[in-house]
Amino acid sequence: MQWMSDAEYIELTGLSMESIEELIDHGKLTVKVENGIRYIDPSKGTTEAVVPVKLQELAQKNTHEMLVQPEFVEKTIGTIINLHEKVLDAKDETIEAVKVENQFLREALASLQELYDEDRKTIHTLQEQLKLSQQEVEFMRRKYKLMWNKAIDEHTN
Repeated sequence: MQWMSDAEYIELTGLSMESIEELIDHGKLTVKVENGIRYIDPSKGTTEAVVPVKLQELAQKNTHEMLVQPEFVEKTIGTIINLHEKVLDAKDETIEAVKVENQFLREALASLQELYDEDRKTIHTLQEQLKLSQQEVEFMRRKYKLMWNKAIDEHTN
């Protein structure tokens, strides 16, 4: 016989501590106490205690009364096959939609790459023009300075 602590029994059965206390009070569970710890015998009382007797009776009663007609089985199988075919069709449509979207994204990415390359060329051209303009401004500044220095020298002489 393997004994379990309260916590282990709760984990095994999913019952609350109050339910276990109630089952012990009604004598449905076998318990023992060692070193201040209560242990429960899981092999006794679980079927009667965890599953109420009335539910067991209903389950036994209904299994004898439930007979399935062949037409019902055929219709059910037909319905399942139809649903399966619809799922396959939907899957194929989804795959096709994803392929189309993937192609669209590839084309958009290629287009963006072309725009990016053009923008890089434009930026390079503008940088070159800016460099030339700065050189020209610097040249004009020196020329202006030389002219004014010459004009000042002539005026002072």
